[in-house]
Amino acid sequence: MGDIKGFIKYNRETPAKRSPEIRVDDYREIYIPHSEKLTNKQAARCMDCGIPFCHSGCPLGNIIPDFNDAVHNNDWKLAYNILSDTNNFPEFTGRICPAPCEKACVLGINNDPVSIEHIEKSIAERAFDEGWIKADTDIVRSGKKIAIVGSGPAGLAAADQLNKAGHWVTVFERNDKIGGLLQYGIPDFKLEKSIVTRRVDIMKASGVIFKTNTNIGIDIKGEDLLNNFDAVVLAGGSTIPRDLPIPGRNLKGVHFAMEFLEQKNRQVAGQQEFNRDIITAKGKNVLIIGGGDTGSDCVGTSNREKAKSVIQIELLSKPPLQRHEDTPWPLWPMELRTSSSHEEGCDRKWAILTKEFVGDENGNLKAIKLVDIEWWYDEKIGRSTFREIKDSERNIPCELALLAVGFVHPQHEGMLADLNINLDSRGNVQTGESYQSSLEKVFCAGDMRRGQSLVVWAISEGREAAINVDRFLSGGKTALNSKSYSKLLV
Repeated sequence: MGDIKGFIKYNRETPAKRSPEIRVDDYREIYIPHSEKLTNKQAARCMDCGIPFCHSGCPLGNIIPDFNDAVHNNDWKLAYNILSDTNNFPEFTGRICPAPCEKACVLGINNDPVSIEHIEKSIAERAFDEGWIKADTDIVRSGKKIAIVGSGPAGLAAADQLNKAGHWVTVFERNDKIGGLLQYGIPDFKLEKSIVTRRVDIMKASGVIFKTNTNIGIDIKGEDLLNNFDAVVLAGGSTIPRDLPIPGRNLKGVHFAMEFLEQKNRQVAGQQEFNRDIITAKGKNVLIIGGGDTGSDCVGTSNREKAKSVIQIELLSKPPLQRHEDTPWPLWPMELRTSSSHEEGCDRKWAILTKEFVGDENGNLKAIKLVDIEWWYDEKIGRSTFREIKDSERNIPCELALLAVGFVHPQHEGMLADLNINLDSRGNVQTGESYQSSLEKVFCAGDMRRGQSLVVWAISEGREAAINVDRFLSGGKTALNSKSYSKLLV
């Protein structure tokens, strides 16, 4: 390593954030531009640890110590070459990945881990600034045609890899813009949409064809897709949200979180909403049901909409402030996580059950009935369950309730039904180790195959599916890279 004592000499630092009071007035990225010197020092904190567990923590298998060393030595182009070998979109993961690599960092056993995510983002932005990330117009074409359905991170990764392999790739997206949840799910204060557009433009110039407003199974029949392409990759995501079927669910003011977030992303982009009711948090008491990242995004968006109050509740008990013994290093820890949105203002509550949505005489939501619960292990059923705490039931004022309790499976109606493809017990597309579905020419990647997951897993899935598609089309051979860290274990 460039400085084997760097982890002793330097403390962990990450870029400063704009103050919450200022940033809630806009949807721009929250971080203040940082100095290159800061990043060089942070890269120097990477230890010569012998066995880099950060590799196993990263679903992509990024060669983290190597690009850290290159950044410390100010060889940014080498750092980019190392990073881009395993990660197609470091400008995305450097912003919105929860960084499981950092939780697996050896330094994190008894110190603050290396700021890997910040370094990754810095490498990506330096590469764009220097013009190292550019369209490839010299690809030798195989003549094979591949259709990819869905333009989220899994679909984009598969498209990018298969295009590099020389195949003609067409990406079909049923929405009006490319990006999936990158475009219409994640708020701009976490990922400005110009970042997505920048990458899509490069892919277009490299030969990838994008077709928006095209719903497979409706606009184009599945049979036609199979007849017109040599292989198909399904990457439509897990899009059916988990509902909360309790009394009052149909009141005006109760919405799925993604309905709210998509509208806000469209409004920030200057789009007009003509065909649906406008959902607004302005001046309202907002209750967000669900304690995950989607719920956190609703918190930040509600604050920017100038909600009267914002409460986020979670059915589970409050996590410990530090890593719990049940999730020892290097596992992903069970611990309390506080996002930038929470810093901007939010009342967070745990171990609460939602009993009823309460409406007024006009059918509008006016309150929510909640009750405190306690968790206990029931030996009869062999798992933890909960019971209500006596005399804790109460109504709280609420005019906007947002359901952020996850997704259950991909949409079955339309494309999947049209293809008559096999599903697994959870309702996801059934595949083998080769990512191949019950139809020989059809592969699947991302949340549509594995269920709701992280952006870094989606990219990994897209890359792995691309390898198997390339092998399928070329008779078992492929020039595409799998997880490069495996090379170090041979």
